[in-house]
Amino acid sequence: MGQFGERGWQRIALGLPLHVANPQYILNQMVQYTRSRLDASFAALSDATRRGVLEQLGRADASITDLAEKFHMTLTGMKKHVDVLDQAGLVITQKVGRVRTCKLGLRRLEEEAAWIESYRQLWDARSTRWTRLSRN
Repeated sequence: MGQFGERGWQRIALGLPLHVANPQYILNQMVQYTRSRLDASFAALSDATRRGVLEQLGRADASITDLAEKFHMTLTGMKKHVDVLDQAGLVITQKVGRVRTCKLGLRRLEEEAAWIESYRQLWDARSTRWTRLSRN
């Protein structure tokens, strides 16, 4: 059955997540990721507003006030979104006087992209096996 066992492959086939209770690391061949960093990134990216903020900051730096207006939100609401992005290292904020300016962070999501790619390869391998089995 390989890496996930029969039950794991059944969960994958049903589109259910594989869940391991409190692992410290997710291991994939020679690549090692700390779960907390991946969790923070994916949690930050899971919200459409935060993805929109990253897209906006990709065009130009902006104050929290500008972002709040663009997304039709309160300052408090936007500040919470920016804090989540900041904790994940996806944005940097700088306060000058009374204005807090946001810009894209230094992280480029290489670890997250590698993690996604590893699962894409697993799905491709699984799909190939299913195709071979269905032809028999």
